[in-house]
This record gives sequence, C-alpha cells and structure tokens, in this order.
Amino acid sequence: MPRLKEDQLHKIYEERKQQITSAAVKIFAQRGLPGTKISMITAEAGVSHGLFYHYFKTKEELFTSLVREAIEASMQEMDNLSQLTGSPIEKIKILTQGMLDESGAPYFMLLHRARNFEEVPEEVSQLIQKYPVDVYVKRLLPLFEEGQQRGEVTDGDLEELIASYLTILSGVMVLGKGYVTPQVDTLLRFVEKR
Repeated sequence: MPRLKEDQLHKIYEERKQQITSAAVKIFAQRGLPGTKISMITAEAGVSHGLFYHYFKTKEELFTSLVREAIEASMQEMDNLSQLTGSPIEKIKILTQGMLDESGAPYFMLLHRARNFEEVPEEVSQLIQKYPVDVYVKRLLPLFEEGQQRGEVTDGDLEELIASYLTILSGVMVLGKGYVTPQVDTLLRFVEKR
C-alpha cells in the first residue's frame, strides 16, 4: 500500500508541475520574461505562490527550462517530418499547423521572444547561439528540396525561401490577438508552386 501512495504523490507532483509550466509558457509567450511576474503564472495555473517555489527557484529558471524544452521539441518535430507519409507539401502543411495551433504557438512565440526581444539568462543565450534560425533552415532544407524536385514547392533559393517562411510565421505570432490568423493554406501560397 505505501508504494501506491508514493506513486500517487509522484503523479500529483507531475500534474502540478505541468500546470505551472503550461501556464508559464502561455504568459511568457504573451509578455516575455521581463513582463512576467510569478504571481501571473501562479494565477494562470491556479496554484499558490509558495507552490511555485516548490518546483522552481526563479522565473528565470523556469523560462530557461521552457526554452530548452521548446528547442528540443522543435528539433524532434522537424526530424519526425521525414517519418511521416505524404508529399513534401503535405508535411510542410502539418508543420505549419503545428506551429500555429494552440499547443505549438506559445512555444514558437517563446523562442521568438528569446531570440529577438529579451534580456535572457546566460543559458538561454547559449542555447539560442547553439540553435540559431540557420539550424532550422538546414533541417528543413531536405524537405523543401524534395518539394522543389517534385514540383510542389516554388522555385528559387531554398534557404531564402525557408527563412522567409519562418519569418512569416514569426510575424503571424508577433501580431497575435486582435489580428486574424491566416489559414494554413493561405500561408502556404507563399511556398507552394501553383
């Protein structure tokens, strides 16, 4: 019986931690690191201020862990694209949908903020230097190249095309609330050969 209790406690611990991190990524994506207060995160998560400190020492520690998680997840998602069935343009569409959906958009915006707007902790600076936008461009290059070879992706310099595609998605994220988020098919008109 004590083992079951330990498992239950671990489950509750992980659920609370997930509540805090889910709330934090949302707030950090909207307000950035300087504009976020721990009280905002705990209010969004529905937990006490003291409970936050049970999981994280500072908001900077939490921000750093979320940026690391976002980078790792984005790299994994790009690697997973090659495993999917479907044409290159269908895979690009899946990637675009993932970046724009409710679960992906805050992480995408978090990385955008970490790269462009914030004074960030040193570890975040190091991660951003290790994984610049060029890394994403290079990872997407084979997919876009196959798309060009199949006549699905517009002609032209692929690295420039991919960088522009990512810039457009960043722009959509930055505009955020109050603006209409374009449909995926509308965004892909820029990429797809017609």
